[in-house]
Amino acid sequence: MNLEEYKGVYVFAQQVDNEISSIAFELLGKAKDLAKDLSTDVTAVLIGSGIKGLADQLAEYGADKVIVVDDPELKDYRTEPYAHALASVINQYKPEIMLVGATAIGRDLGPRVSARVATGLTADCTVLEIGDFPLQAVPGQEQLHNQLLMTRPAFGGNTIATIACPYNRPQMATVRAGVMQKIDPIKGAKAVVEEYNPGFIPDNKYVEILDIVKAVTETVDIMDAKILVSGGRGVGSPENFKILEELAEVLGGTVSCSRAVVDSGWKPKDLQVGQTGKTVRPNVYFAIGISGAIQHVAGMEESDIIVAINKDADAPIFDVADYGVVGDLNKIVPKLTAALKAEIEAAK
Repeated sequence: MNLEEYKGVYVFAQQVDNEISSIAFELLGKAKDLAKDLSTDVTAVLIGSGIKGLADQLAEYGADKVIVVDDPELKDYRTEPYAHALASVINQYKPEIMLVGATAIGRDLGPRVSARVATGLTADCTVLEIGDFPLQAVPGQEQLHNQLLMTRPAFGGNTIATIACPYNRPQMATVRAGVMQKIDPIKGAKAVVEEYNPGFIPDNKYVEILDIVKAVTETVDIMDAKILVSGGRGVGSPENFKILEELAEVLGGTVSCSRAVVDSGWKPKDLQVGQTGKTVRPNVYFAIGISGAIQHVAGMEESDIIVAINKDADAPIFDVADYGVVGDLNKIVPKLTAALKAEIEAAK
């Protein structure tokens, strides 16, 4: 493999029902940073059917070029045709870096594509940067520069691993939703659009979709919330979440929770924050009755302001909190709600 042939930072721009997923814009934001360090450009790979009109949206969020693979076989996501499409793009255009969102689709697609193009894949990354490998120079070993350093939680979140792929290309990673920042859209931006179709010959690996049933949920997406009131096992019971809901209502926020709450059956998985839940970046994050295990902190530590309420003064959550209150949440939260309500009423 001639590594010098591989150039550019590529992003798989996931779309569902001809609507680009938010993770694609987040990845483009990070791709711009990486491309700047490498003095190269950013390319989005858009796969689907009748999707060429989405290219300008990708340009607004940082894509210099959009490769469109448009074919009726790609109307709905299926593993085999999508893997063939993305692997063909990689073999044809030879990107140095290939980023995929760690969504349900990305987690299925990424490993299959990496195997087809004979490279490694680092899954569920939370940090991406350009640097040297090995990180520290080792006597007698060449230190390679301008490598993609991919950081992810390992061993249940108890340690952080930084991984490189120095001898194969592309350097591939799936990236968790919510951990990278979108850029402010560049209104009116236009990308160079190139259409590419490797050809699709359905075989016995092509799944036939008989019907698509979309789940209807009343749950608000906590990743979009500006204020989150999050509860842990310390809340005590599902009934006790009522006081958190009242606080969230006064603030115009949303209730979320820790994994322990989901495991206890108190709240649905969609509301879980943390390594095995969702990564959030609200303006204000209330951690109520949450001890602050590293797995939970990994999902909310980028919040602008963190307010912790816990009866245990030594709880790890206070290490990341901007403001902390030690005491009984059953007394503190209702008083906080009442005080905020009074302030809001007085301001009207």
